[in-house]
Amino acid sequence: MSLSASLYQGITGLQAHSEKISVIGNNLANVSTVGYKGANMQFEDVMSQDVFTSAGVAQVGRGVRVAAIYSDFAQGSFESTSESTDLAIGGSGFFTVKANNTQNQFYTRAGDFRFDKDGNLTDPHGYVVQGWAMKQSTTNSVTGSAGASSTTSFAITGSPTDIKINNFQSPPEATSRVSMITNLDPNNLSKSNSATNPYFAMFNNWNGTQSTPLSSSSYGYSTTLKVYDQVGASHNLTTYFDQVTLSNAGGNTVWEYIVTSGPAEDGRRLSGANGLISAMNTTSAAGVLMIGTMTFRAGQLVGESAYTLKSNAGGNVKDLNAWKLADFSSAGFPLVTPNFIQASNASLATSKTATPIEINFGIRATDLTSNGSGSFTVGWSQSRGAVSSNAAAIGAKISNVGWLPSMKNPSIDATATQSFDTGGSSTLFQSQNGFTAGFLQSISVSRDGVLTGRYSNGQVLDLYSLTLTSFTNQWGLRREGGNLFSETRDSGPALTGQANSPGKGSIASSTLEQSNVDMGTEFVRMITAQRGFQANTKVITTADSLLGEIIAMKR
Repeated sequence: MSLSASLYQGITGLQAHSEKISVIGNNLANVSTVGYKGANMQFEDVMSQDVFTSAGVAQVGRGVRVAAIYSDFAQGSFESTSESTDLAIGGSGFFTVKANNTQNQFYTRAGDFRFDKDGNLTDPHGYVVQGWAMKQSTTNSVTGSAGASSTTSFAITGSPTDIKINNFQSPPEATSRVSMITNLDPNNLSKSNSATNPYFAMFNNWNGTQSTPLSSSSYGYSTTLKVYDQVGASHNLTTYFDQVTLSNAGGNTVWEYIVTSGPAEDGRRLSGANGLISAMNTTSAAGVLMIGTMTFRAGQLVGESAYTLKSNAGGNVKDLNAWKLADFSSAGFPLVTPNFIQASNASLATSKTATPIEINFGIRATDLTSNGSGSFTVGWSQSRGAVSSNAAAIGAKISNVGWLPSMKNPSIDATATQSFDTGGSSTLFQSQNGFTAGFLQSISVSRDGVLTGRYSNGQVLDLYSLTLTSFTNQWGLRREGGNLFSETRDSGPALTGQANSPGKGSIASSTLEQSNVDMGTEFVRMITAQRGFQANTKVITTADSLLGEIIAMKR
């Protein structure tokens, strides 16, 4: 082997170590880059040359070259920030971003995202972050003191798309469920009395044409709750209670109740005998949505009756014959239909255009029969005689509460309305599920990568689920600069999923992942590369000296 070969071996060493210095320099230059992943260079020897020796064929190396430059995907440290859209991935996975108006997708660990003027969630290059839109669904159930409750679940829909907040308003939701759980003081004696209709004496005292429809001397207790119509306007829903004076009741007590709204806000329109349509808010019963009774035994609720106005009541709205047994919801609660916005043909729960409200006092019906229009009729029981199909049929049968109709086999909540001597009547619990329109106030992102909007009306809506991507061979990704990687044939196709799904990391909001470059390690590598470079220069200078000696032999 000639001395010139030593020169070229030294040159390969210089070239390889200078490349390593470049890699180390790039790592150190990005020591403060968000989400940067360092690189490591690997060397390999060049194919050796065969030489003949006394012991046979031997090999002499021809130098060194770069074998591979691998990215280091180790987790970087986290830095807390004040922006909820600063996101970091704990574990493997990449955020997915897409250039506007193209199909070019890139992948990044840098989660410094912001909303642009069009509502797109973008990275510093204006590339839009990808995610799944969330679909909301509500399932009714019966649990807890509220009796009827709902469970709201969210699921991703479609394929990943641009995360864009183009509606900064939460639409209103009309109230469809009301719960009122009270304690009615048994010492609070009857304020409204009637010899002919004692169970509806308070209703008879109601006059919706007056500025004060029911005087305070006509009822024992009232509770008010704010509800909302379809356009988000609020209305007061007030329930009045008054104990009925009984004799020979066997220890039972009965309270009359009426569920009311503001008389002027009562939008029901009723047909008369001649087909004429009359406005409910001009009548003496304006604002009365439901009348009924509650029966207590030893202070505990054991029965309830509920009546609503017939559709053909016409002008006879105070006639108890016009008040029929109420329709019920699928959860087993009586329905009222105030029709606040005066929608056409929406004054009855059986109407397809109606927006009924179920009233829950802590007791519900279990014997339900569908009436084919979305609401239900219930099985009623009465210990004596036929079930009273209208309020007038109860009449003056006040000596025995067995004359009162009550739901057959009712289900009573553990915290239903009660009548115990606690020093006065009180409201124990009340709730409703409607709300007015609201404006977006803030954005948050959960550990599962769900982007949630909080609105001024108190609503918290899940909007998007961030798309996280992993690869079978992440070391095959191509660096595109700007903290971006792109897919290659070596990396394999992108495997998308939600945060905390198998192979994907969790999300930390108001957090940024820092560069994973360790300066101490890089300086040690730099020293090694520097000494390797120097050693290879010595090989070249030594070979040069030997060549000089050979040339000097001719002198």
